[in-house]
Amino acid sequence: MNWYIGVLKQYANFKGRARRKEYWMFLAFNMLFTFALAFVDQALGTFNPDIGIGSVGTLYAIAVFIPTLAVTVRRLHDTDRAGWWALIGILPFGVIALLVLNAFDGTKGSNRFGSDPKLGEATDSTKTGTFQG
Repeated sequence: MNWYIGVLKQYANFKGRARRKEYWMFLAFNMLFTFALAFVDQALGTFNPDIGIGSVGTLYAIAVFIPTLAVTVRRLHDTDRAGWWALIGILPFGVIALLVLNAFDGTKGSNRFGSDPKLGEATDSTKTGTFQG
């Protein structure tokens, strides 16, 4: 949950880098909330099966659009790609291509978008003996 809230706190930050875990955890929680809100919409009678979303789900989608775009751009930066690659998502099958691009490991060390987001955590995880992914 901290990964999800962390992305929301940086809702309009398109600079820097986001590691894979931050991106995928945000997407996982986002999907979980989307499914839960679909049930809420059905219970309230506001779900529209023709478009596959209801009023509450639509409000949520609007609220998380900018944070989702921002974390996607930062994730692309981590793989040393310009954030403009996010526009590939508007093409047919572009969302799948974008998910594949975001699945690649980030650049080791610094790149043109900033320092490696894993560097500070690698030393912390060795102290605690936990795996940070």
